Amino acid sequence: MATIYVVWGSTYLAIRVMVETVPPLLGAGLRFVVAGGVFAAWLVAKRGWRVFNVGRRELLAATIIGVLLMAGGNGLVTVAEQDAPSGLAALLIAAVPLFVIVLRLLVHERVAAGTLAGVGVGFAGVAVLVVPGHRPENAPLWSVLVLLAAAASWATGSFLSGRSPVTADVIVAVALQMMIGGAVLVVAALFAGEGSDFRFASLSGRSIAAFAYLVVPGSLLAFTAYVWLLQNVRISTVATYAFVNPVVAVLLGWAILGEQVTTSILVGAAVIVASVAFVVRQETTAPAETAMSPRERAEAIDAAEPH
Repeated sequence: MATIYVVWGSTYLAIRVMVETVPPLLGAGLRFVVAGGVFAAWLVAKRGWRVFNVGRRELLAATIIGVLLMAGGNGLVTVAEQDAPSGLAALLIAAVPLFVIVLRLLVHERVAAGTLAGVGVGFAGVAVLVVPGHRPENAPLWSVLVLLAAAASWATGSFLSGRSPVTADVIVAVALQMMIGGAVLVVAALFAGEGSDFRFASLSGRSIAAFAYLVVPGSLLAFTAYVWLLQNVRISTVATYAFVNPVVAVLLGWAILGEQVTTSILVGAAVIVASVAFVVRQETTAPAETAMSPRERAEAIDAAEPH
């Protein structure tokens, strides 16, 4: 739990540092290609190439979900953090569980009245952070809109993951999603001209260190801890990361990068974190928890916010 609290909470800061000199789309893409490749190599070494013998429907699902999560979710966060402070990014992305509830409403699923009230309060907190004149460090409108699009994309991928055919092996599914989503980001980076403008000599040591941190602790270590927790700990306990991570991110942004902690940040953080905590608790404790199926574990993994 300490690993996913601290490491995932710190990835927003690491992204902010990485994009100081690393092109955002290229950096995000290579991060997931490398992390997914490491998981794939481990799987092949342990079980052989047959582990990736998945059907067309499963591969298509992995492609769609990987694009929505890794490219649309994390990739857009990385682009936005060129101008948006890491604390603001973490707080807006914390609204992902609220977006998921909205998607459930759109397909006419029943949602408890208490959950709906929590969603309404949460979006009021989001509004506090995006109102012109009150945005932390005068974050430009484009970066705020991109962060909201990232949250919507990640929520959509999370929502679809529980309704799509997935391979029974969660690690296989996520390795495919990482590699496919990362490859899409790399292609997008080349189309955006990031490849031709890229010069390794222009990269700062701290940006390179931030990239390495995002790959190793941020993707490999924290993800492994998260999967282990889903298999061994109550889901309501694991889900607490959703409202702890943004608090960690705001504190680290303030302590390390000197980001402002304004009144709007404090109010928005209090409202969003409290509402997400309430909604997550509502969704993970009723009805009584049972052992998770492979599909449920896959859905929980994809519901994890874009770190």
